[in-house]
Amino acid sequence: MYTGRIVKSIAGRDKGYLLAVIGEDKGFVLIADGKERPVEHPKRKNVKHISFTEKRLCKDEFISNKSLRKALKKCDIKEDF
Repeated sequence: MYTGRIVKSIAGRDKGYLLAVIGEDKGFVLIADGKERPVEHPKRKNVKHISFTEKRLCKDEFISNKSLRKALKKCDIKEDF
């Protein structure tokens, strides 16, 4: 349901960062950004601590860390969360 969505963290050490949802786990989402949080070791984060955007990534864009970083950099989100 959430996989591929771009989110902005609103709580925690990664507050303010853009991240991509790469999976789900019992009320939590698994997020990664390709640098601090690689795709191989995603962070498990509560859904209440992220803000969903309207942007989505296709499956090819979050297969590798490099493609994920490129996709997040290309995403120009200037909304106030």
